Amino acid sequence: MQQARLFEIIYLLMERSPRTTGELARRLEVSARTVRRDIDALSATGVPVYMTRGKGGGVHLMDGYVLNKSLISDQEQDDILAALSALETTGAVDSRTTSERIARLFQRESTDWLDIDFSFWG
Repeated sequence: MQQARLFEIIYLLMERSPRTTGELARRLEVSARTVRRDIDALSATGVPVYMTRGKGGGVHLMDGYVLNKSLISDQEQDDILAALSALETTGAVDSRTTSERIARLFQRESTDWLDIDFSFWG
């Protein structure tokens, strides 16, 4: 459970930094003290995260930090690529460029995940 929470903290900080410990605690459904311990644990593993006090303070992630792609399992990578392919196939989004970039990031060959012909239904 702690490992998932640590990743969630990183993802939240990548979306917007800084965030208060109270905000993170509410979002993660833990105490502010647990968040502070988690920040210490992340910092000890080399994640460039730190806390500041006062106005404008909170939990910060160093600008330009990029999450190592190896932290996403092969199955999770497959799930992400399949979801992008499904969205593209249904016409919900035009994500061809995005899916190609993510496939390159994951060092995966372009794959035809699933081809659905929706013309039958309409």
